[in-house]
Amino acid sequence: MTSCQTQYLLMLLLSVGVSAVEVQRPRGVPLSKRQFYEEGKPFTCLDGSRTIPFDRVNDDYCDCKDGSDEPGTAACPNGSFHCTNAGFRPGFIPSSRINDGICDCCDTTDEYNSGAACQNTCRELGRKERESLQKMAEITKEGFLLKQQLIQEAKRGLEEKKAKQADIQIGKKDLETKVEALRTVKETAEQPEKEAKERHLKAWEEQKAVIQMEKDKAKMAEVLSELDDDADGSVSVAELLSHSELDPDSDGSFTEAEAQGLLGGVDKVDSVAFESVWNNIKDKYTSEQANTETPAEVETPGEEIRETPSDNDSEQYPEDDIPEEEEEDDEEDEEEDQDDGDYKSPPPTQTPDKKDEDDEGTMPPFDQETQNLIDAAQEARDAFDEAEKALREVDDQVKNLEKEISFDFGPNAEFAYLYSQCYELSTSEYIYRLCPFNRMSQKPKFGGSETNLGSWGHWAGPEDNIYSLMKYEHGTGCWQGPNRSTTIKLTCGTETVVTSVSEPSRCEYLMEFISPAICQEPPSLDAALHGHEEL
Repeated sequence: MTSCQTQYLLMLLLSVGVSAVEVQRPRGVPLSKRQFYEEGKPFTCLDGSRTIPFDRVNDDYCDCKDGSDEPGTAACPNGSFHCTNAGFRPGFIPSSRINDGICDCCDTTDEYNSGAACQNTCRELGRKERESLQKMAEITKEGFLLKQQLIQEAKRGLEEKKAKQADIQIGKKDLETKVEALRTVKETAEQPEKEAKERHLKAWEEQKAVIQMEKDKAKMAEVLSELDDDADGSVSVAELLSHSELDPDSDGSFTEAEAQGLLGGVDKVDSVAFESVWNNIKDKYTSEQANTETPAEVETPGEEIRETPSDNDSEQYPEDDIPEEEEEDDEEDEEEDQDDGDYKSPPPTQTPDKKDEDDEGTMPPFDQETQNLIDAAQEARDAFDEAEKALREVDDQVKNLEKEISFDFGPNAEFAYLYSQCYELSTSEYIYRLCPFNRMSQKPKFGGSETNLGSWGHWAGPEDNIYSLMKYEHGTGCWQGPNRSTTIKLTCGTETVVTSVSEPSRCEYLMEFISPAICQEPPSLDAALHGHEEL
């Protein structure tokens, strides 16, 4: 029997006056033990330790070890006295309080021989308790009716969810078919796109190779002219020695033999033979012009020479003054980065000295036919991505519905109405927020971050009333302590509200939560009358 049912039962008993019935028995004996105290027959201690004549019961001398022979006196230190308390609730007090001058029983029966001026307050206490119990009984009854409504709503909600789940499953199959069809369309469109991009890239690589070869020939002719000091159309060992950077072993000593080795073992080569020499020296060769001109005087191809800034105009160029070629280079780099295709031309490997020589420009735009194939493939990809996203959303809906349908919301799903809801309690310092079956949190009232006091764990009530407690676990860890956790104690009521939060142990919180879903059916009057002896 739950506490609510017991309180309702007490109210019924008090209202009909059952406890006011007086049954003759020795002083201090409860009605439930009347059969062990039969006048005129020997009395056996309730622990079975010995049997004594009945006239030694309540003779103010302790004969039984368990004190059962002295229920109405203070002779036994471990004895207990039963207060009849007619009109109120019966109860027990330690036998040491009998005749101690203090009124413990509301019917004054514990002070029968002390001379204390006690007044019988049982009927007044009974009246007040009846009023309180009557109010609680009305709340329990109304809460239980609300619980029945919650059960019916949960039943309808469950049927609706199952129907929705079936509809979604049908739609999911159609969507899966659509996704596979669009996947085929996408893959079919991507194949010619891939081939067209590869052709375009191949043509560009060939074009770059031609450009690079022309640049290399021009550079070779320029170097030949620089090395040919006597302008005889050839390069000699002596002319080659003027460039110490060409020393093959870089030991600081560029000898004639080493120079002759670079020329192929001869003393002089003409312009035709210089091509093979150029391949050996071009990586080390430093232009004489680069050695003699200052950086401000060097003019790169396609770029005008800038005047050296004066001392009074030392600011860097604003964005509007960036040379056009640098702007174009930046734009070209961005265009290459933004190319959606999988087949991008690799950026040329450049060194500071060879930036201009190695820059073959930007890959030209796709021809119209290739661009049409790219657009068609992209359209197919977009359609596929959109359908695949829709399928993922449907999968999420199915999983959420399956979770909600299978969740333990009580014997009759009476707690289902709490799902996806949150309830708050504001105190002087914090705002506590409970989201049933999800998490519990605490946030400072005047600024600060939220603290997790636990995520949904399980129902944690006793075996006969498991749904009376909720457990939230694995919250934010305390400083040098355990992770925070919260126990939710559910109480019957007509509202759904958080009434209090406390921290009985460090990092372990207790919340009082009122809900009609926990209300039990009140016992009938017949049940109350049948069970009155238990009280």
